[in-house]
Amino acid sequence: LIAGPIVRPRYIIPQLQRRDLALRADNLTGGGMLFLLGLAKKLVLADTFGSFADTGFNAAAAGASLSLFEAWFAVLAYSLQIYFDFSGYSDMAIGLARMLNVRFPLNFASPYQARNIAEFWRRWHITLGGFLRDYVYFPLGGSRCGRLRHSANLLGTMLLCGLWHGAAWRFVLWGGLHGLYLLLHARCPVTLPRWFAQALTLLAVVAAWVPFRATSGAAARDML
Repeated sequence: LIAGPIVRPRYIIPQLQRRDLALRADNLTGGGMLFLLGLAKKLVLADTFGSFADTGFNAAAAGASLSLFEAWFAVLAYSLQIYFDFSGYSDMAIGLARMLNVRFPLNFASPYQARNIAEFWRRWHITLGGFLRDYVYFPLGGSRCGRLRHSANLLGTMLLCGLWHGAAWRFVLWGGLHGLYLLLHARCPVTLPRWFAQALTLLAVVAAWVPFRATSGAAARDML
């Protein structure tokens, strides 16, 4: 339930009110395959990368001095861990729902291939982004106001997104960083080569994962 997809009443209730509840072979097999794919993402990929990430971040938390390679290895491992963990849970939820003839919306769409930070948020935890947009960002005024107000709306929404992950300053910092990324993207539109835009976006996202995962500000600073 925490991992999502976040499904809204107008989307899910009509499906639950249908009278045709008989199990279907195609949904059972398709949903079962999707569930197993999500389970493999979680147990095989996420947990494997997680062990590598834990080694590096635990060393940084203990005050060890990491080399360039060790720090990058730990941070990239965590970036893969959180993606496979989160998308794996979503795939399992979508697969279980499909087995019961219920369609859940897509929640991840290859986010690390995004060419800018706005596109990343259209691909990462899609249902949470849509929920915050419709229930926080738009009611605050969205972009239909002055530049200062728009900046405050965007930053406030992303700070709340950070708090959604947990009541800790590291999550607030992560949300604030993404808010600043989105502001820079909105204020400084430039055309970059596709490969460079993807690499720059990935670098920004990976850097923001450091305070999200680190257990203290000092550990995050040392890792960066």
